Amino acid sequence: MQLPSSLLENAVAQFSKLPGIGKKSALRLVLHLLKQDVNDVQHFGETIARMRRDIKFCQRCNNISDGDICSICANSFRKQNMICVVETIRDVIAIESTQQYNGTYHVLGGIISPLDGIGPDQLNIESLINRIEKEQTEELIFALSPNIQGDTTIYYIQKKITHFNCRVTTIARGIAFGGELEYADEMTLARSLANRLPVQQYVK
Repeated sequence: MQLPSSLLENAVAQFSKLPGIGKKSALRLVLHLLKQDVNDVQHFGETIARMRRDIKFCQRCNNISDGDICSICANSFRKQNMICVVETIRDVIAIESTQQYNGTYHVLGGIISPLDGIGPDQLNIESLINRIEKEQTEELIFALSPNIQGDTTIYYIQKKITHFNCRVTTIARGIAFGGELEYADEMTLARSLANRLPVQQYVK
């Protein structure tokens, strides 16, 4: 892509580094910014830079935060003795958007995946175990990806906390509403059968 300005070219190169943004999309965004007021564009750049520079991670659960403790952990109305274990911060946002969970979280920062060179020591597992012991957690909910790596992570953590008096659960897995049965993989179908529910729960 031949551009008439090296400044424009550099800006396009930076935008195209973002996930899902190709050269054409990056050029469209840059040209849009060129149409905006200089002060608005400067504020945009400063906001992004400040976000990257000043954002923190909760010392308790590893969620993103403006301070040392995130707003979820600091909320006294939430069930502090319940922890939902997730892989990434995006999972926290997804669960929060349902407005169906009122406990706390623990962000592992990934899942155990030997093929990708990710072992237990590279994840926030020890801090989770310390939390369970220190806070006398009553329930640990695993909300990890339903795959081999996710199950391996669950198994590893579960073996580490067997001596704690803590209820361990996982989110339900099965056929998604509106999904076609014939397209479901064998593991999903098997779990759907194993976790079947009484019909009356669906006809209320």
